[in-house]
Amino acid sequence: MGLLSNRVERSEIKPGDHIYTWRAAYTYSHHGIYVGGSKVVHFTRKKEAGTAGLDSAIAISSLAISSNSEECPTFPDCGFQLPDSGVILTCLDCFLRDGALHAFEYGVAPAAFLAKLRGGTCTTAAAADPPESVVRRAMFLLQNGFGDYDVFENNCEDFAIYCKTGLLPFSGDGGGGDEMGIGRSGQAATAIGVPLAALLSTPFKLLAAGPIGMAAVTAGMYCAGRYITDIGVRKDVVKVEVENLSAHLGWCRAKKKAEEEKAMKKEQNLHEKVVKKKKSLLPLKRKRDYTYCEITC
Repeated sequence: MGLLSNRVERSEIKPGDHIYTWRAAYTYSHHGIYVGGSKVVHFTRKKEAGTAGLDSAIAISSLAISSNSEECPTFPDCGFQLPDSGVILTCLDCFLRDGALHAFEYGVAPAAFLAKLRGGTCTTAAAADPPESVVRRAMFLLQNGFGDYDVFENNCEDFAIYCKTGLLPFSGDGGGGDEMGIGRSGQAATAIGVPLAALLSTPFKLLAAGPIGMAAVTAGMYCAGRYITDIGVRKDVVKVEVENLSAHLGWCRAKKKAEEEKAMKKEQNLHEKVVKKKKSLLPLKRKRDYTYCEITC
């Protein structure tokens, strides 16, 4: 296990393994499930003209690579992706894009987890399912989708972790259909945690002895933030069968749409009240103007 990540050789990976590769000079990592036969199932943005395989909104270079790339000469089915789905099947070479191969680690000790300088490389969760279950989930989602891609709420790492464990974090009132939580992946926690740690540590400037003390406080809060959002530590996770996932995602979209419509209706009602109030004040204004005119005339 390396300090940054766990690099492996191609001969070491097996079907059902959660793999990833670094992109854009270690800016972010892209994750997937190795399903055997030099094929990887991973999660990207939904298929669009010229952008199939775009895996991150923050990677501008990915757009140019995807738009200019030719069809895979090795595997005819490389790049298979349903039009309304972000789950895609590619060969290992196309997944790596000349990058190094890394294996995501499960069941690491808390000390080892905190020692990692970057999120999105390991988890303390030891509940990785058998390889055949992992591959079955990945192939099922290839045909049925994994919802809408979101860098912070539903990304490639979230997809791979779900395939490995069947676990999803939830938030809400604890009902059976609660909404999935924000920032589920370690990579998302890292992206949010750095600026958040710097912000939250600001009140401790008086306690920190100079820049070194301030850096220590910020680093401590960053590590704590990463740890408490790890799926192996969180208490708000439940096992969701892959066959029920599509229904759950549809429920979430319906709930989100209902909330948006409710907010829009509330705003409209508020606007109508303001207009009505203005109309009710108009006769009084006219009466005052008329009275003033009578006095002056």
